[in-house]
This record gives sequence, C-alpha cells and structure tokens, in this order.
Amino acid sequence: MHVQEWLETVPAVAVYVLVGVVIGLESLGIPLPGEIILVSSALLASQHGDIDPFVLGACATAGAIIGDSIGYAIGRKGGRPLLAWLGGKFPRHFSEAHIATAERSFEKWGMWAVFFGRFVALLRIFAGPLAGVLRMPYWKFLVANVFGGILWAGGTTAVIYYVGVVAEAWLKRFSWVGLVLAVLVGLTSMLVLKRKARKAAAGQQAPEREPVAAGE
Repeated sequence: MHVQEWLETVPAVAVYVLVGVVIGLESLGIPLPGEIILVSSALLASQHGDIDPFVLGACATAGAIIGDSIGYAIGRKGGRPLLAWLGGKFPRHFSEAHIATAERSFEKWGMWAVFFGRFVALLRIFAGPLAGVLRMPYWKFLVANVFGGILWAGGTTAVIYYVGVVAEAWLKRFSWVGLVLAVLVGLTSMLVLKRKARKAAAGQQAPEREPVAAGE
C-alpha cells in the first residue's frame, strides 16, 4: 500500500502525531523516511479538509527541532564511540565514508551545515548527533536548528500543500475541459458522418432514378 493511501485510512490526529514522531526520530539520528511522510501528508491535506496544513507544519517543525536537540545531546554525551556503534547498527547510513563527508561539511560550514543539512537526506540524519560529537556550541546549534527546522518542515508543508491545491484545481479544470472537448468532438463526428451518409445516399439514389427516366 502506498504511503498516502495508508495515511488516508487514519484520523487526522494520528497523521499529526505520526509526522512529528517520524521526523523527530529521523532528526535524532534514526534513518526513517521523514521527508516522504511529510510530503505525503501535505498532499493529503491539500485533498482533504480534515487535515489542517498549519497544524501539520507545526507538528513537523516541532518534531524536527526537538529530535535534532535530543540527537545533539546524545551525540555530545556519547562522542565518537556512538558513531562507531551507529555504524555497526546502520552501516548503510553511518558508514565511515558518510561520517567523513558529514564531518568535512561541519568543518567547512559550521552551524550552516546544521541549517542547510535539513534539506539533504544524509545530513538531516547526521546533523544533531554529529554537532554534539564535534562539540559545537549549543547556542549556535540551537539557532541553526530552529531556523532550519522552521524553513524545512514548515516550508515543505506549505509548498507541497499549495502545489497540491493548484494541481487539484487544474486537474478539475482539465477534466471539465476534456469533457467539453469530448462532447464537441463527438457531435462534430456525428454531424460529419451524417453529412457523408446523406451524400452517399443521394449518390446511390441518382443512378437508380436515371434508368427509370430513360425507360419512360
């Protein structure tokens, strides 16, 4: 079952909680499809009035900020042994190559790596724990975490919701336009066929009348 199809079967409150929890766990450092859940929920909100996009965006933002903060605390306490443990549990995501790439990003960009890391799947998982491991000052992390969480979670919700509303409106218009065009094409085809049938019938009647006239 597709994610969005499954979300349609649960109440709105469950969608809010699910989005907040999944994004929070992903930001904490557990590889989960937070972005997929958020995008699917925002699209669902654009199609069903039961889900409030503002509440959805708020839950996503809260999950992102809280999850990242917990990840920072765990990383600061666990240090590099934590990264080694995560590498053993999730080798696909916390491999030495991925950790080295994330570290280079932090060394080069500092707190901006936390901010822009929200928009990169790999860094979104690493940002919190790695910032703690590297002992980034908490105030810098907090500023980048809050603004990054608001822009990514809230912005993604707003953009996907708006795109979904516009797309649905255009699809409705297209369906009406398609219906009108289909009717017009059908009527035109019927008129053309009737006209051709009349011409063919007239053409057949003319030869039949000519011999009668000659016999008279």
